[in-house]
Amino acid sequence: MNSWLLIKYLATAAVVVAVSEFARRNDRLGGLIAALPLVTLLTLIWLQLEQQPMDKIANHARYTFWYVLPTLPMFLLFPALLARLGFWPALLLSAVFAVLCFVAFAALMRRFGVELL
Repeated sequence: MNSWLLIKYLATAAVVVAVSEFARRNDRLGGLIAALPLVTLLTLIWLQLEQQPMDKIANHARYTFWYVLPTLPMFLLFPALLARLGFWPALLLSAVFAVLCFVAFAALMRRFGVELL
């Protein structure tokens, strides 16, 4: 494994660990930090440092925007299901719901000329 790839893995893992540690200590602060597009920002930085074309970097940001929108309802459904079903079933159903929302959203956006699938 080359050192650049190792640096990418370690930096990205550090972000995930930091978010989970903040969330463990403070619900609101953890939620705020998790809502920040840290992984996307890192990805944009990695793409720039790897000298990817500007259109590739711009497309990544653009598609991230479109892909986030239909996943947002999952974050309302999960807490509603959590007390009733427990963690794993609530997480699974919420993830399935997010996928269904995404498929429906992609079909809707196709009508406006935005290809997501």
